[in-house]
Amino acid sequence: MKKKFKYQNTEIEIMKIARRDAEMIQCPNREEKLRNFCCAALKKASEKKLASITFGPFEFSLDSLSPAACAKIIAQEAYKHIKLTRPRLKRIMIALAEEENVKLFQKTVFGYLDYIINKLSNGPFSTADIIIEVGRGIVLIERSNPPFGWAIPGGFVDYGEAIETTARREAKEETSLDIFDLKQFHTYSAPGRDPRFQTITTVFTAKAKGSPKADSDARGVGIFSLSQIRKMKLAFDHNKVIEDFFKAKANSRNASICRIR
Repeated sequence: MKKKFKYQNTEIEIMKIARRDAEMIQCPNREEKLRNFCCAALKKASEKKLASITFGPFEFSLDSLSPAACAKIIAQEAYKHIKLTRPRLKRIMIALAEEENVKLFQKTVFGYLDYIINKLSNGPFSTADIIIEVGRGIVLIERSNPPFGWAIPGGFVDYGEAIETTARREAKEETSLDIFDLKQFHTYSAPGRDPRFQTITTVFTAKAKGSPKADSDARGVGIFSLSQIRKMKLAFDHNKVIEDFFKAKANSRNASICRIR
């Protein structure tokens, strides 16, 4: 298994270090905390025009993020930093004490970067999200990958795939539901809406019957009312998306009432 991955002019390396040679760092228990830590460290390294930076050595506990989640978040922040700033950094090193974590990080970080850089290309990346109505509720999935949290079902458009096909595929993969009455709602493109990299999403509305079941990269799934959703902090900009949807529904209903009168 390779120990280095090069993106532009920066090498990303996973290295094993003995516990006695360095003070261990407890991996944070929150995604936002780890992202902020990585972002601040990389920004400081660029400001000081450093040639290399080392994260870790990390250790993990039941209260911390998992090694796989930590690896993906660091990979996302490293990719974003290199792509946006083109730093002078020649090396980004991630230090770990346990051999099993070294191997896991090598597989996860390098695999993730290879997927983003070579499969998804340079972005902005196109995605489809689907507001699925079941009865009077909205289907949300609990994400198993960072950014964590509850979200509208959705995902990346595959090469050669129509975005409507993406919507149907992602709905089926993440909720096990067969959707109908698919309609395009709105496009969201604010550069900061996705903490990983810039994405442009086309949001669809659809209906479904039955009970959703979590599948694919969804950890959980449920049907929620608007009042419940308003108490939740959804991933991405999905709180705004849901609010826009219900406002549009209310406006459409009011317009229909006016026409009837």
